[in-house]
Amino acid sequence: MKKLIALFATSAVASTSAIGAIALSGTASVSYDDNGSSPSATSYDADLTIVGTAGSTTLTASYDMEGGATAASHKLAPTAVTLATTIGPVTVSADMFDEISMDTTASGGQSFESVDTGVTVSLDAPIGDATIGLDNSGNVSVSGTWSGVTISHTIQDGSDKTTGSASIAGMDISVTNDGGSSTWSIGTTVSGVALTLDSDNDITAAFGVAGNTMTVSHVSAVASAAKKTGSSAGTGTNGYGKEAVDSAKAYSTVAISRDLTSGAALSATYSSKDDSLTLKASVAF
Repeated sequence: MKKLIALFATSAVASTSAIGAIALSGTASVSYDDNGSSPSATSYDADLTIVGTAGSTTLTASYDMEGGATAASHKLAPTAVTLATTIGPVTVSADMFDEISMDTTASGGQSFESVDTGVTVSLDAPIGDATIGLDNSGNVSVSGTWSGVTISHTIQDGSDKTTGSASIAGMDISVTNDGGSSTWSIGTTVSGVALTLDSDNDITAAFGVAGNTMTVSHVSAVASAAKKTGSSAGTGTNGYGKEAVDSAKAYSTVAISRDLTSGAALSATYSSKDDSLTLKASVAF
């Protein structure tokens, strides 16, 4: 009998040690929007993230949990699935979820669907702390931090993309050049107020302390833009193409958020875009 108990204990320890760590996290919220002069509406959102780790290998999967209007749609809907492993200086990352990249609205999104799954192999090379990456599309990327400046450059078909960021004299600066089109953002803190300005002339100011904040934002006007014709293969000057952009007027928002002793957070947001007030209760776990 003792031998059987010892054998069971040994097999139990062996099987337990083979199980990797699993971490669960998520968020949930309910929002009520009076929609200004339009009919009011209530919306819900619940998300779950599962991270499984075994040694130097990690699987990260994210899901929408709130379901849809029918019984068949009340199930976990994946939003991202990534498997990554490290072998010495080499990191292999596989994106296993094909996101919907096509746009059907007049908002400038991609007009043809593309395959978003793929594998990227990165090498931590001893070249000034640089990381070199290669994905299955043939895109090559080099990234690293030198003298406090972080730079990432991707060599790809059609147009290259370069991003640089640094903290200089109390300001966080980021600049991106994508195929000859540049965007930038600057963030700094003045007298306890966190300010952000970007190349679209959007401005954000955040006041208060953690758990009790007020954020004032100004969203600049958007000019209309014509549709850019692309192809289903994504080849050519316009790649997968771009939908037309509708013009929109500038507007401002004021959001007040406070953490509650219950563990939830309550926020109220007013938008001058449609003269609406949105109340939102949320929790993160």
